[in-house]
Amino acid sequence: MAAALADPRQDKDIKVKVQVAGENVIVDVILSVPATRQEVWVVLTDFEHMADFVSNLKESKVVSISGDTLKIFQRGSATYGPISFPFESTREIRLIPFDKIWSHMISGNMRKMEGTTQLIDEGGQTQIIYHTDTIQEYWIPPIVGKTFIEHEIREQFYEMRNEIVRRKRASASSKPTRSSARGI
Repeated sequence: MAAALADPRQDKDIKVKVQVAGENVIVDVILSVPATRQEVWVVLTDFEHMADFVSNLKESKVVSISGDTLKIFQRGSATYGPISFPFESTREIRLIPFDKIWSHMISGNMRKMEGTTQLIDEGGQTQIIYHTDTIQEYWIPPIVGKTFIEHEIREQFYEMRNEIVRRKRASASSKPTRSSARGI
């Protein structure tokens, strides 16, 4: 079902760049979504239901809320071919509605995770710019590791984009048309 809602270009338009610099793994993602920043925001900040539409998540929940800052817990497993890595993290998320999401790992099975997600209006579409800098707890094989991370990140953003489009279509189909609102 989710694949049927996807953009016909599949995920090839999701630009993912993975750099391994010493211990640091730096990931940059750019993609456009045919939705408003508000429609994109609702999905990217739906931490309570994220495990329903991001396949590598087994659990995602908000632990606490303080103003514009959330503490979230996520647990899952990243898999690519025969390689699989379980993960879990508790992160502090700071929200600047419809513009930016900052993320800082408090605990989990990485030594460091800092990230930002920015939303930019492109006139009828929203560009998502994602950047994260992590230090993994385990060694990452240079070539296979980069391919694995790129695959996982691309899949996550593909699934989130599909959810944004699905919700937008569901919202549009549930709104009454002018003629039906007047009883015509």
